[in-house]
Amino acid sequence: MGFIATAIIRAGLALVAAGWLTLAAPADLKTIPLPPPDTSGGKPLMEALRLRRTVRDLRPEPLAPRVLSNLLWAAFGINRPDSAGRTAPSAWNQQEVDIYILTPEAAYLYRPRPHELEPVVAGDWRALTGTDSFLREAPVVLVYIADFARAPKTAEADRRYYAAAHAGFIGENVYLYCASAGLGTVFADSADRTALANKLGLRAEQQITFVQAVGYPR
Repeated sequence: MGFIATAIIRAGLALVAAGWLTLAAPADLKTIPLPPPDTSGGKPLMEALRLRRTVRDLRPEPLAPRVLSNLLWAAFGINRPDSAGRTAPSAWNQQEVDIYILTPEAAYLYRPRPHELEPVVAGDWRALTGTDSFLREAPVVLVYIADFARAPKTAEADRRYYAAAHAGFIGENVYLYCASAGLGTVFADSADRTALANKLGLRAEQQITFVQAVGYPR
């Protein structure tokens, strides 16, 4: 999203806060096609591992569309189109974890194919991911949500363990991409799961695992 468009949206949200406008319904939000990810650049793996770290002091500056595209592809995008294989492992290839993206303007669902953001609900819901300032100020907070309806091969008693492991794999991909791209990130387990699930309209089979803030370091 360009600087001008972002400024217009934020001005609209200010009017919402002042009571002049009402928030858009999900049907009024538009699907956002992401630019094709750059899958050939970045730092060498060993250098990215050396630079991998948690950064909690993040600027609110929005991520450029290409950066967001690369971030989400690195997290859990499709790297083998013929088989729909993903960049992070998933037991029995169930791929039950979805990535929801919270921004100051709205919440979106990442669709790896066709690599786009599907609108979920308008508004800024980052505060529901935790009380830490980095979660409220980061331009993007990723929410990892396991859809157990897509995990029929996992015993019910084990589903949380597998979902947590899968979210961890995705989170580490994000850490390595951020190390390569000069971004900061922090993985957290602080969401108000009930309130956030209600706001995102999740089904009973969908459960929030972890959240991860991403932004430019101060």
